[in-house]
Amino acid sequence: MFFNPRSQDFFVDWDRAATDIMLRAEAGTLDPWLHLCNHEPYHTAIGGATINRVNNVIGAQLGRTASGLRPNEKGIEMNRLVLTNVNLLDGENPAVRNRTVVVEGDRITSVGADLATANDGDRVVDLQGRTVMPGMATCHYHSTLPSGDNGGLAPYGYEFPAPYQALLAHRNLMTALEQGYTIVVGAGSSREIDPGIKKAIEDGLVLGPRFVPSGRELSTTGHANDLTIPWHWGLPELGAARNCDGAEAFRYAVRDEVKKGVEVIKLFVTRGHLVKGANDTMEMTRDELGAAIETAHERGVLVRGHLAGKRAIMMSIELGIDIVDHCDEMDDEVISALAETGIFVVPSIHYIKAFLNTEKDSMFTKSSAEARAESKRNLEFMYDALPKAEAAGVRLLLGDDYGGLLRHGQYGEELHTYIEDAGLAPLAVIRWATRNGADVIRRGDDLGTIEAGKLADLLVIDGDPSDDIRVLADKKPLAVLKGGQIVCGALPDEHSA
Repeated sequence: MFFNPRSQDFFVDWDRAATDIMLRAEAGTLDPWLHLCNHEPYHTAIGGATINRVNNVIGAQLGRTASGLRPNEKGIEMNRLVLTNVNLLDGENPAVRNRTVVVEGDRITSVGADLATANDGDRVVDLQGRTVMPGMATCHYHSTLPSGDNGGLAPYGYEFPAPYQALLAHRNLMTALEQGYTIVVGAGSSREIDPGIKKAIEDGLVLGPRFVPSGRELSTTGHANDLTIPWHWGLPELGAARNCDGAEAFRYAVRDEVKKGVEVIKLFVTRGHLVKGANDTMEMTRDELGAAIETAHERGVLVRGHLAGKRAIMMSIELGIDIVDHCDEMDDEVISALAETGIFVVPSIHYIKAFLNTEKDSMFTKSSAEARAESKRNLEFMYDALPKAEAAGVRLLLGDDYGGLLRHGQYGEELHTYIEDAGLAPLAVIRWATRNGADVIRRGDDLGTIEAGKLADLLVIDGDPSDDIRVLADKKPLAVLKGGQIVCGALPDEHSA
């Protein structure tokens, strides 16, 4: 791969790439017309934005259309994807059988009970009752946090060199996409990795989900993350955290993070939630919190906060925070305030459950009897609070502290926790992942539900997750579509009209 500084574009030897693909096709290992744009090694190496150039070379060799689409016998290009016999789970309502979903380009053009009239060139796929649902969102994501025991590696954010962390972050994001998470919202990452990965995805250099990048977690000197680095090392900066003291320091830090491409500011407002210290231990003052929120909103970015204690939660709601992470003391008064304001909550309780089910330490909490007793009380409290919050209309989201104790790729386990332990209905939790996930990133007009005119971010599931969550939680989707393109998996048998 080469970089042309004049055109600001990446390019390869297209003839060589096409020849390689054709050799695979002749050997029966690759159909270039059905799989090229979705074949991960080529998509990653060449980039989705430039893949059509390879299509053009192959098209010239095969005498097919220049756009890379396979013509039918009449020479008309396939231009629609028609999914028939669908069990439709639209992200809002109960599942409905025998529906047809039509995708043209990157958008859904029709959804209905009637079998759409297939046009010449359409790609028609009978799903035989399989479920089509919107792509999901995981909304508390640490892309650079490595899975497994981090205790012997390094202080938080310094586990690996930055280039390694970038590769690790992309691998983790691809794992999320493969499991059906077409939206990923950052909740703190090392250095400037998240914004760089987002740009690489948007430029077509690598494949990935729709990514809302975060940056270093902001808090005050001596906060929980600061204490992971011995003071006498004299490090000039923290890997995944940034110290600010006073309102003006927070204003500057927010502006600087936004300048570097961060789209969601993470604040460490309290301790608690498996961070050493009581839930009501404040890490920031009201003035500091208000300054950070105000500055972020002036620049159009979201603000989220690690919030365990009620006093800080209520203060953050009053000051207009966008996302409350954890919300460990979500009593009736907090629920009422959240429902009234429409502020989002990521409960992230599976992390606590996992901690209680192992003898290992969490990243910030030693495995002591006291810590376990407190965690058990918090978990049981949240099991009781979450159905109340759902009934009251609180906008809840999926996501948790994957990396470390929770390994990336175990995302489906939290679905089981909310449904089997907290007693929530599968359809309710699916709405957290679809409709609410789109709304929190302000893309509800384009994403989150299956409706005509919206972007075709879709999952094809073998079974109905609103009836049996295991078909979604324990298995990858048969196919993941992002903007109408199959980016992971494959559709069942198809035919062309």
